[in-house]
Amino acid sequence: MPDDLAFRFDCGAPWLNLLATRGRTFGAKPIERMPTTARLTEWLAEVGLTPLAQVSDTDLADAHRLRETLRELALGAVDGIAPRADQVRALTAFFGSEPVHLAALDRLHRSAPPTTADALGRLAHQAADWLTGPLREDLRVCPEQDCRGVFSDPGGRRRWCPSPACASRGRVRALRERRRAGS
Repeated sequence: MPDDLAFRFDCGAPWLNLLATRGRTFGAKPIERMPTTARLTEWLAEVGLTPLAQVSDTDLADAHRLRETLRELALGAVDGIAPRADQVRALTAFFGSEPVHLAALDRLHRSAPPTTADALGRLAHQAADWLTGPLREDLRVCPEQDCRGVFSDPGGRRRWCPSPACASRGRVRALRERRRAGS
């Protein structure tokens, strides 16, 4: 699989990693890393949210819708833009009433989500916790205009998202600007 289609799990939280399932979102050729139910199933397994029921095409459309809802809210949070009521409604539509059961085994375990909707609900709750609490202050946006990926930066030192491509492009552009300014 080409590197640009590989899932990214380096953004700081599963809900932020969901945003990274679409790369170069604001560029001419966005990269869809989760185009099929099989890829959504794979991604959910990687973040520990494998549902008991099989993932459907409707679930895939819902995952894409949640991703874009969260992207708007996260970018707005970083940019200091107040959320609109329709954005809040779109997010809370994913909140389910699924009870999460915990078990003390070799470590603390939680029950698997019964459905993909329940898995997406857990991601929506996680995002709401981040966007309404102190972790909101750790959110940053990649300055690369085709990326604008949202990531967690608790130390406040990162300039670009964790993608090496964005950092490389940004550094090359900065070097060219310095050289141009020096001539």
